[in-house]
Amino acid sequence: MPVTTASAAFHIAPVVVKNFFSHGERKASRLRNGKREDLPQDDIFYDQAFNIVKSFIRMVTHNTIESLQSFTNAHVPSSHRATVAPTIVPLSSCNTAADLLAEWFGPDELRRVVGGHKWWQVRGLDGIEAEWITDKKYLSRAKGRANEVDSRLSRHEDTIVRMDHLEPVMLYIHGGGYFWGSMNTHRYQIIRYAREFRGRAFTVNYRKAPQYPWPCAIQDVLAAYFYLTEPPKNAPHKPVSPNKITLAGDSAGGGLCLALLTILRDLDRPLPAGAVLISPWVDLTHSFPSILENGESDIIPEHGFLSKPSTLWPLDLLPPEGGRVAPTETNPPPMPGDADTLKPSESRLSVSAAEQVNPKLDRPVQPQEIMLGSEQVQSEARSINEAESFEIASSPSGPPTSYTWEPKPPKLLMQDPKAIPLELRSQIQLYATTEQVTHPLVSPVFQGSLGNLPPLYIIAGDGELLRDEIIYLAHRAAYPRDYPARNGILRDMRRQEENVERFTTGTKVHFQLFDGMCHVPTVFTFCSNARYAYRSIAAFVVHITQLTTEELERMPFPEPRAECLLSTKPSPHEEGPGRKRSLPGSRRSAHDDPISVQERTTPNRLRSNQEDICVTEGGSAICPAPMPAESRSQNSSPAFDHMRRERVNIHGQIRPMEPAKEIPALNIQAGDLGILKEAPVMMWKNGQDKWDRRYKQVALSAAKKRRRLEVRAEKLLRNAFAQGLLHSSQSLDPSKVVQDEDVAEHLAIRPSVIRQTSVGEIQTDRRWGPLDLEDESPPHSAIAKRRDTPEALALLKKHIYSTAPVTHLTVPKMKHADALRASIDPHDDPNRPPRQSASEQQQKALPLHGLRLWDNILMYFGRKSAAKAANGTKLVGEAVKDITSTIVD
Repeated sequence: MPVTTASAAFHIAPVVVKNFFSHGERKASRLRNGKREDLPQDDIFYDQAFNIVKSFIRMVTHNTIESLQSFTNAHVPSSHRATVAPTIVPLSSCNTAADLLAEWFGPDELRRVVGGHKWWQVRGLDGIEAEWITDKKYLSRAKGRANEVDSRLSRHEDTIVRMDHLEPVMLYIHGGGYFWGSMNTHRYQIIRYAREFRGRAFTVNYRKAPQYPWPCAIQDVLAAYFYLTEPPKNAPHKPVSPNKITLAGDSAGGGLCLALLTILRDLDRPLPAGAVLISPWVDLTHSFPSILENGESDIIPEHGFLSKPSTLWPLDLLPPEGGRVAPTETNPPPMPGDADTLKPSESRLSVSAAEQVNPKLDRPVQPQEIMLGSEQVQSEARSINEAESFEIASSPSGPPTSYTWEPKPPKLLMQDPKAIPLELRSQIQLYATTEQVTHPLVSPVFQGSLGNLPPLYIIAGDGELLRDEIIYLAHRAAYPRDYPARNGILRDMRRQEENVERFTTGTKVHFQLFDGMCHVPTVFTFCSNARYAYRSIAAFVVHITQLTTEELERMPFPEPRAECLLSTKPSPHEEGPGRKRSLPGSRRSAHDDPISVQERTTPNRLRSNQEDICVTEGGSAICPAPMPAESRSQNSSPAFDHMRRERVNIHGQIRPMEPAKEIPALNIQAGDLGILKEAPVMMWKNGQDKWDRRYKQVALSAAKKRRRLEVRAEKLLRNAFAQGLLHSSQSLDPSKVVQDEDVAEHLAIRPSVIRQTSVGEIQTDRRWGPLDLEDESPPHSAIAKRRDTPEALALLKKHIYSTAPVTHLTVPKMKHADALRASIDPHDDPNRPPRQSASEQQQKALPLHGLRLWDNILMYFGRKSAAKAANGTKLVGEAVKDITSTIVD
């Protein structure tokens, strides 16, 4: 059964019922065992929501990737309290981003590491789906502005124009493991952010893996940033100054935000005012300890995001001979823990070619301790690496493009040093190949330097699998010299080596670790600590967008009391009994502007940061004791004042974080990070082996379907060329691409057919299509060059018949038989472009969709939680009153 609202309800309902009756028993058992510390699971609402999310994620691992993407990228109407204006980031902005990204990589790395400079620019849509979001009450105060707007503007464009007076802009990048999620899954949270900081938010549906792997998503978020700062002439909004933009993202979105910041920094482009990183996923090698420790307290599945086999994923539907993980058959390189290089030297290419001709040249495979300890093996591997570095630096052109480099399988670092290392023969991550996962734009925690970035506010849950890498990220950004980069990364990338010397100033970091919370604490909007997080994030956004650079140097973080001053009332949908609804700004005059309100709300800019943090809950203020001066930094030296380190309990109260020397994640050697280790890979393998056995017949069926789709793709191309398709690279020699001799002869003899065109048109903006990638080597999962998935065929068909790139000289008409077949196919239409992959384009949804139900659940829990807090405050007040009366008497 695919992922639908009905299947989700069927799977989750028993979990909710069971948890309702077992919650009290589990809590009582914990207390009987002497465990009296407060946990998020003590709250029945958090406990239920946590298990709902975990149960849903467990269910989707038994479905296909396409099914999950379709469900989570279904268009869902927004709340009536919010204003949402859809728009499209045009190709011109996408091309600006592509040029900058190509500049960052350089031609050599584009060819060797990325696989080319065109394939990641191929897209099915004519831009990127995006939305402007704000609270409706902020828009309504600008009523009358529409009269001044060009009457030719559409309703949504008019709405965007009426948002222009809201200066602070949050560019929000949603999470979802780089392969699922959308604006629709995160709109509820984004609306709340915009409401809290009294501004507007902009969010994009970036392309997802595995159809559009790295660096497609980076190009899209970079395009969104340029669309804000350098909009095209026909854009309805005015240019937004970078110092009014705050990047924000959760999970994979947080990793994309960090990658975006480092690209802008490295190329000396204007940086945004700051960034909010919520549980950012920044290490795709899973080399930190918490990945093995927090399985019970997190929502991420134990074996990772597995999936039911389909034509899309996994790439090898059936396990390779010997298994997906097997003892290695070769000596270094690569060394245990490393993946092979994507930038081989000439000497390495000659050695590899000789080994392919005569495999006996390689010595018998040695145990790991000999590989790591043998001076001979290490010196040989080191000499190869040094030769590669020298030859790559001295010869930018690299090896001839006619040679296809096939790296050796990665070797795992074993727990038993006497064991023969295992090698990984299947791709684990959907976002990037195993050889790419250590790249600084894939796993940005391994950047050469994370210094000289704008202020960062980083949030993590103490119970999440990614906890350690987030802790490490925060401290490494604040103290670049104390947490150096791994030598292997610096050796492989000259830019990273230069960055170590260029960017030595610590980044201003506010880091908070939330007790017991799972991945992305802000999902649970009704919890006290999550409410605190929203207010604190809003205060951070207002602070960094209102202060000057000089003021931020003196006061890098907002006043501790700013979180309370910004929004001491619950959201309207969370109001409980006994709470009067009070809209922010309800007492202001009609001519008041949100910006002036923010300035009045922001505390005295240059006051001391040693105030208490007040968290309002149930209408009363809970103010923890002032934080000791020595706990506000990692060190008592003034040089460390640019980092604030805190823990947040379940009530939203803060306390100092323990010293760095007491945190295991901060005492790991750089050489032990960013490597492929046995334990995490074996955890994935154990789960994948179960899936391989359970879905063997499904995998065999998917393999047959792939072959049928390849035949369909060949027929589609033959028909298109027969109807007059002409590509610029084949205009002089049609037989060069069209292998069918009859079709080639048809094109040569009947040139008049070539000039026939359909209702489609050739695009004026620069773009590439699937037929432009003859000399490129994208990752095997990229549909830009695949012909064995329905999505790949839809992409190919759209570029041939509807929106042809400039490299196409004609747009042919569809054959009558093909048009008839398209009219019968429920996923196709002969009169309009085929619907593109759910990894890129929003899908149609039923009125009662699971995402709307989830929003309603959060609202319900919010109201009940607020009522519970209000009643608790009332009881405390009455108790205090009784005690006071007794004392007086």
